[in-house]
Amino acid sequence: MARLGRPRTFDRDAALHTAMLVFWERGFETTSTTDLAGAMGINPPSLYAAFANKENLFREAIGLYERTEADSARQAMEAAPTAREAVAALLHESVDRFTTEGKPRGCMIVLAATNCTTDHESVRDFALRCRARTKTVIKGRLDRAVAEGELPASADTDRTAAFYATFLNGASLQARDGAGRADLHGLVELAMAVWDTALVAA
Repeated sequence: MARLGRPRTFDRDAALHTAMLVFWERGFETTSTTDLAGAMGINPPSLYAAFANKENLFREAIGLYERTEADSARQAMEAAPTAREAVAALLHESVDRFTTEGKPRGCMIVLAATNCTTDHESVRDFALRCRARTKTVIKGRLDRAVAEGELPASADTDRTAAFYATFLNGASLQARDGAGRADLHGLVELAMAVWDTALVAA
């Protein structure tokens, strides 16, 4: 009879959540496996047994972040009745997330893998694809508004989506640098003032 492996003595979901917070705060490159194992309350062999390696753990942590922390912004966007309200909701909800007390500031997807060396190109490329989804989601909502007649057919949805995705990246960095929630919401209002110039008057 084959020997059964020793059962895990830790909660994998809880350990993954802890790893998410560590990566979110410190970034992929500067976080060691020892750092992660210590924060998760396990030893490195248990980490490898559960998650294979640091990169796979990071990918799972990003997935958890998207399903939990980032989901409120997606839901707010989907619930908005117009494209303009949808984009504003996405930006405002994101600012709230970037400045939540008791959690790392800014967006994990934006900040956790921006300075990867050539040794970790696969991590950098993975994070880049995750960040690109923000523009894709915004553009999809704008294109739908064009198809439904809410926006003119001449509206430049690609450039406008890139603008708002870029704004979110910058707001994330500002939040990490200590910008206040009220100030960032004020910047959202300023960013939304671009709407009429970029789309409605296109």
